[in-house]
Amino acid sequence: MISAEHDFDALSLPPGLCKWAPPRPADLTSAVQSCQSAVMALIETDKDARRLARAIASDLSLYNEEKIVAGVERDNLFDAISEEIEEGRAHYKSRVAPELYERNFYDRAIVDILVKSKGHIKSLAW
Repeated sequence: MISAEHDFDALSLPPGLCKWAPPRPADLTSAVQSCQSAVMALIETDKDARRLARAIASDLSLYNEEKIVAGVERDNLFDAISEEIEEGRAHYKSRVAPELYERNFYDRAIVDILVKSKGHIKSLAW
């Protein structure tokens, strides 16, 4: 038993000796890196790349509805939400394999979801 007068450092114990000891920094770092690589594996299929592109475009539509409607009405949609589109593009690019990024699934999703779905809005463009 360890008394209060002893200097106790759980990190100096051998791994597994004490079940409540915090992980060593090296163990923690490798665990985090392993988890990140498993979670953030690049998307390798057309179907999944399209799905991600449409999900990002849907989020843009959901969270920026007022800006999108105003942009369609004034015929400056892409200027009105350019920052949001580029943020989505960066996220998309970070998640898909380079050869899939080059296939323009993200741009198609932006047009399908942000433009085509707003065809009912009165606009200078149509």
